[in-house]
Amino acid sequence: MKYRLAEAMKNCMKKMPVEKITVKEIVAECGTTRQTFYRNFQDKYDLINWYFDRILLESFQHMGEGKTAYEGLVNKFHYIEEEKLFFKAAFRNDDQNCLRDHDFQLILRFYENQIQAKTKHPIPENLHFQLEMYCQGSVYMTTQWVLGDMKKRPEKMAENLVKAMPAELETLFKKLELL
Repeated sequence: MKYRLAEAMKNCMKKMPVEKITVKEIVAECGTTRQTFYRNFQDKYDLINWYFDRILLESFQHMGEGKTAYEGLVNKFHYIEEEKLFFKAAFRNDDQNCLRDHDFQLILRFYENQIQAKTKHPIPENLHFQLEMYCQGSVYMTTQWVLGDMKKRPEKMAENLVKAMPAELETLFKKLELL
């Protein structure tokens, strides 16, 4: 049902901006009820974030199995290309619970977990600051890429983001074989 609702949301996004889409329109497009929608999601932004989670988690799923941040980012950008319409509409919106904020939290948590799993220690404060800054910048640049008609190839976007990593964080990522 969640995937059906996501498809309905994507169809609605073809017709109007996210902020104008109502739950009523999503369920009508899906052929279900509001009750079914609210059993699965809190609101339309929760639906967008859930769908994004599926895409992002799939793109990073193998990173802990020896793949690098670069490879994970390339996968992420290819998924975004495949769902271009969805991401253009979702990244345009900056209301509460928006995709940008959700993307930041998900990526930050992913990297925190990777680092802590490999070091078995909490992340030092200075590195955590750099990681937060890096993740914020990554989300911003991803948003710019999506809204700017994705002129760069996914490989180039991933390369640019890896090269923009703060030196101390880059050293840690290399040591932990995440780069």
